[in-house]
Amino acid sequence: MAHHFVGCVIVLSLSYVLLAPMRADAQALRFQPQGARAAGQGNAFAAEADDASAIQYNPAGLTQAAGVQSIVGLNLLGGSVKYKSPTGIDSRGDFNGSVNWPPPSDFYFSANLAGIGSSNSLPVTIGIGLTSPFGLNTRYPIDGPFNTAVTTAALPLIDIKPTIAYKISEDLSVGVSADIYTFASFLGEGHAEQKQVSAGALGIPAGTLIELNGKGTAAGITAGLLYSPLRNGAGKPLMSIGLVYRSQAVLPLRGSLLVNGAKVADASTDLVLPQIVTGAIAVWPVRSPEREWKVEVDVEYVGWSFNRNLDVRLSNGATIPQPQQWNNVPVIALGTEYKWLNPRWLPHWEVAVRSGYTYTEDPVPDRTFNPATISLPAHTLSLGTGLFCKDAGRFLGLIPCSGASALWPKGIGLDLAYQEWFYESRTVVDNLNPTVDGTYRAFVHLGTFSLRTLF
Repeated sequence: MAHHFVGCVIVLSLSYVLLAPMRADAQALRFQPQGARAAGQGNAFAAEADDASAIQYNPAGLTQAAGVQSIVGLNLLGGSVKYKSPTGIDSRGDFNGSVNWPPPSDFYFSANLAGIGSSNSLPVTIGIGLTSPFGLNTRYPIDGPFNTAVTTAALPLIDIKPTIAYKISEDLSVGVSADIYTFASFLGEGHAEQKQVSAGALGIPAGTLIELNGKGTAAGITAGLLYSPLRNGAGKPLMSIGLVYRSQAVLPLRGSLLVNGAKVADASTDLVLPQIVTGAIAVWPVRSPEREWKVEVDVEYVGWSFNRNLDVRLSNGATIPQPQQWNNVPVIALGTEYKWLNPRWLPHWEVAVRSGYTYTEDPVPDRTFNPATISLPAHTLSLGTGLFCKDAGRFLGLIPCSGASALWPKGIGLDLAYQEWFYESRTVVDNLNPTVDGTYRAFVHLGTFSLRTLF
């Protein structure tokens, strides 16, 4: 009887914890914005990718990142999920508070070796990135209508991305980065975690807190290509085509089941992070020494169909299948940026305004839908701006933007973006867990900023 209890509870717990983290753009587990420049353009950046954040969006574009660059970004996200049961019961969830905490963040560092030393230097750029592609939390009332399914959940996974890019010719570059997915103690609890309330079955008193946590490490690869067939007289692209492939990665989660804080059993499963293929094209209708205007379209194909099950391996040696049956989905992003270069009204500065739109389909069928991973078709609207000062400019009116010392930046920039996600409502029926059947509505708003430095 004890083994039966452990098996049943672990199955219920694992089937929810691994789907638990709320993604920001209806892409199931995925949190797409990983830099304010791209976020302001609806995440359409794979064909531009001309700063250190190319490590994330298209590693081939890293050859365009001049000198030594660093970018530090922070995302502040809020919103809620509203639920109405078939009998009219209302409930509401959020992201661990009015603002998701800890906030998803990103960091990029790159060094263009072609700009170092003599003319014999290699046309190679190296870099490293640190992102939190699944770093959100969800929280529902402990006395909510589906509290036996989930009350809180988090997957604070980080991605470490060592990257190298090679410039084959003036028009063609390639790049590759490793994706090392793991957990770190400075982000959340340092492991995946999900909590729920006992329904009172199998001798466990109703209201008892059940928790499952686990962690692991996985590896993948991202490869990119950037081709610029048209350029202006100054050698800057007027058209660029980007192709990016992100491989599938299988993340093993090994953890413990806790009942009222006491360990009951060990359990393990494997979470499949999807392969993603991206095609992008950017054109510059205007690109002169005074101003630039870019328009870009990115189309992604996200291979969630590889997430067919979350088979649970129990400490007693048994394996229990858990079907997921997710679907492949497209993600379409359209973005634009208008930039003034060294305008008379703000000399020694570059000023940019940005906007964009993203559409994402829903990969999760009704039968395996989980309220901890709200999957609804989403329409995302983005606005952004960027300021970059150099030469005799002063950042915030106080800090020199350029100095003679090699230890002082040649330029300092600040990028800001705001995104609003408009989700289509969804009514779930015939779910494997009947308590989650009902109608879901959600809204999310995101403010993000990045600080750029150029050496």
